Amino acid sequence: MGKDTLHKINKPRAIRRLVIWYKRNSAVTSIVDTAASSAVTASNVAGNVVSGAGSVVSTASNVASNVAGNVVSSAESVVHTASSVVSNASSIAKNTLQPLVFDPLKRLQNNDNFLDKPEESQNKRIWIAVDGMGGDYAPGPILEGCLEAISRFPINIKFVGKIEKVKNAAEKIGLIELLKKEIENNRLELIDSGDPIGMNEEATAVRKRKNASINVAMDLVRNNKAQAVYSAGNSGAMMASAIFRIGRLKGIDRPAIGALFPTRDQTRPVLVLDVGANTDCKPTYLHQFALLGNIYAKDVLQVKKPRIGLLNIGEEECKGNDLSLKTFELLSNEKSFDFGGNCEGRDVLSGSFDVVVCDGFTGNILLKFLESVGGVLLDILRSELPRGRRGKVGSAFLKSNLIRIKKRLDHAEHGGALLLGVNGICVIGHGSSKSLSVVSALRLAHSAVNHDVMENLNQLQKLQVLNS
Repeated sequence: MGKDTLHKINKPRAIRRLVIWYKRNSAVTSIVDTAASSAVTASNVAGNVVSGAGSVVSTASNVASNVAGNVVSSAESVVHTASSVVSNASSIAKNTLQPLVFDPLKRLQNNDNFLDKPEESQNKRIWIAVDGMGGDYAPGPILEGCLEAISRFPINIKFVGKIEKVKNAAEKIGLIELLKKEIENNRLELIDSGDPIGMNEEATAVRKRKNASINVAMDLVRNNKAQAVYSAGNSGAMMASAIFRIGRLKGIDRPAIGALFPTRDQTRPVLVLDVGANTDCKPTYLHQFALLGNIYAKDVLQVKKPRIGLLNIGEEECKGNDLSLKTFELLSNEKSFDFGGNCEGRDVLSGSFDVVVCDGFTGNILLKFLESVGGVLLDILRSELPRGRRGKVGSAFLKSNLIRIKKRLDHAEHGGALLLGVNGICVIGHGSSKSLSVVSALRLAHSAVNHDVMENLNQLQKLQVLNS
């Protein structure tokens, strides 16, 4: 059998084994993919491997000529060479790049000391009330996220729910021992309650069912037994409970739900409000939303001079409906923040604005649209990848990147939104929240408490516009 025949037999087999190896070692392929953009050597080697099956032998010969002969003659040698390249690349990439899921509070996380220190005293930890029964998957994933957050951030949790159901869920997912340990360490407390307000129930149900989990959690904030509250349940019920139990800020007519949207600069998200609390708005409501958003962006997002935008159909001040025109006039005359003018839909994610205000009807449509973009974009990219062996090799390298793109655009991955305008820190989670989203939402709650958001929000009542 000649060398050419042997080459034809071994080459496809080597490629198949290489593809299988990379699929089974997705974490390693992610490192290679990341290292390719930062380390010149890894970039050259990894780029040639991805470019096509035929370039594997050529790549090996360029890296080390004495190994190339073995690559041609043996499929196992190809895998061994690739493994060696990955090992070298990972050592280069380890201290230079780390694949990150988009984190709207990444800059804040770098500034805050979220990691527990052994010498940290218990009284420095923040108590957060959690509606453990709220959400599509409660209470299991909610509890899992709380236990993870306790280990990562200086917080304690008052977990509100039906205790027997919570313990059964903990047993089912294998967290019962950890739950008992955190209770013994006084970092988690189970608070008994009734059933949650269902997603299909009216928000006013909170008045009739005083023992509902969200009401019990909200009472903990009202009685100063917790400094913030989180729920992934019925958002309308949470807002109603907040208004009835802890009240609105003086001078604020309607609370607003503020959600963080990604921008081109992943370290600088944009706050959009309202995204669903008020479907019908007056110009004064939008003006108040801008005031609330300005303080939030300063305190939590650490933006020195937030740029405020009004969502509209054009940049010109004469564009829009009656609500937009009257709101534009109010915002233009406001001296307490930097009004940047109208913001068109295409500018929301551009990074040109730090806060964008709109009525809840428009904002909720914008939010739901963004939620679908990540999945659609991922499907399009998948469908456009080449077919055959070359496509499989490329997919193995791109898989982690595609997932990160989807997460960066998926609002559910960002944890939750802050209910602004009530007399307490309330974080609303996505109904489908699981442990990762819960962790992110609890970090958001901790950040709001840690940066004295409520103290600055209470200063709004001193503004003349709110007293007129």
